[in-house]
Amino acid sequence: MGVSTDREVELCKECIEWAKEEKRTFLRQSLEARLVSLYYDTKQYTDALSLASQLLRELKKLDDKNLLVEVQLLESKTYHALSNLPKARAALTSARTTANSIYCPPKMQAALDLQSGILHAADEQDFKTAFSYFYEAFEGYDSVELTSRAVMALKYMLMCKIMLNSPDDVQSIISGKIGLKYAGSEIDALKSIAQASHKRSLADFQTTLEKYEKELVADPIVHAHLDSLYDDLLEKNLCRIIEPYSRVQVEHVAKAINLSIDTVERKLSQMILDKKFSGILDQGEAVLIVFEETPVDKTYDTALDTINNMGRVVDALYQKAKKLT
Repeated sequence: MGVSTDREVELCKECIEWAKEEKRTFLRQSLEARLVSLYYDTKQYTDALSLASQLLRELKKLDDKNLLVEVQLLESKTYHALSNLPKARAALTSARTTANSIYCPPKMQAALDLQSGILHAADEQDFKTAFSYFYEAFEGYDSVELTSRAVMALKYMLMCKIMLNSPDDVQSIISGKIGLKYAGSEIDALKSIAQASHKRSLADFQTTLEKYEKELVADPIVHAHLDSLYDDLLEKNLCRIIEPYSRVQVEHVAKAINLSIDTVERKLSQMILDKKFSGILDQGEAVLIVFEETPVDKTYDTALDTINNMGRVVDALYQKAKKLT
């Protein structure tokens, strides 16, 4: 039975109604936690949050901490899916606090570590810390032999290394014991991305995205970071092409980078606005004019600092003179 058919959601609701009629409170709460998970899987995020908040209030009163951790983790995942990162982090902190007060099974601990890594990568772009969490999650899933989840954690580990611009580390992980154990299309996809990133090749990058669409584009976590990686590669390639020129045709830049003129124009405009380089686009002649960066004169700032420091010295001397009189 597939979650995408919504039949599982309906069946779960029927079971919850039966549990209410039979007054089986603990069974109802377990089923409601399952329903929150199904709402999350079917992207019914508003329903998931509404049911989760109601369920959390009940669980806190009953002190059922195992189920409480599970629901708090689901709440964190749902907020992350809605791009509400502060609330996702708050929900995860609550889940971790609750988990610390009880025995947490390896599977649940691994799920908490995985979510921590995802939030560190998304919120703070802290890929070193995220890698550590993903590694902990991988070891947890590997210990309970949850292959699909272990592969996901390994994939996110490789993604962190790519974002940290460490292609050699990617190769060493893939050729190591864990890489060989979980070898497959998911790992091959990240390996190809690492090679394209190392070569700074946009063509190879796009080819890999098309070839491994299911493994890369279909995964929202990986896809979000690969978008920023692609933008970074595009900017570096454009900067390298326009560097020797003070005036260059946009058509020439587009041919050199093998992209459409509209795409290149749009990206150059964005880079100028973001002050990645100094220049203007002449739309009439379809030419990019690059200005030489003039060194900033710091004399004025230095003079102001000197005056401020002298003012503080004079004030200090005045206070000492007052005490003498």
